[in-house]
Amino acid sequence: MLVLNATYEPINVCTVRRAVVLLLKDKAEMIERCDWELHSATSTMARPAVIRLVAYVRVPRDTHRRRITRRAVFARDDWTCQYCGARSNLTVDHVVPRSKGGSSTWENIVASCAPCNRRKGSALPRQAGMRLSRMPRTPSPHVFIQVASPTIPAAWRAYLVA
Repeated sequence: MLVLNATYEPINVCTVRRAVVLLLKDKAEMIERCDWELHSATSTMARPAVIRLVAYVRVPRDTHRRRITRRAVFARDDWTCQYCGARSNLTVDHVVPRSKGGSSTWENIVASCAPCNRRKGSALPRQAGMRLSRMPRTPSPHVFIQVASPTIPAAWRAYLVA
C-alpha cells in the first residue's frame, strides 16, 4: 500500500496489515481502494490501495545518506547500462574506480552491463573511450518506492508524478 503524508506527498510503501492498523487507529484515511474486500470474523472493509496519514510526519530529506543498493541504482538508471544502453546482465560500476580514489556515493555509481564493466575495468570512462549517457545523481524519493514495489499499481500513479 502506498502511504501518503498529510500533504499527499508519497513517503512509503507498507503492507496491507500495517495499512489496516493505521486506518483502524484513525491515524490514516483511505484515499484509493482495491476492487476486493478484506473480511474478518465480524466485519468487512475495502482493501486499501493508497492511504493518507491524518497528521503530518516530518520525513528526513537526507537521501544522500540512504543506503545504496544494486536495485536502487538500477531503478534510478531505469534498468539500463549507462554506457551502451543495454538492459540485461546489469552490474554496478564505480565511474571513478575505487582503486583511483573513487568513493561509493550516488554520484559515482552507475548501472553497467557486464561487458561494459569489464571493458572499462579500473580505468576512467574517457581513458577507456566510453561516455556516460547521463551523469549519476542522488535519486528522487520515488526511486525508493519503486524499489519497495517494482510493479506500480495504477491507483498509485497519480500520486507518484515527479
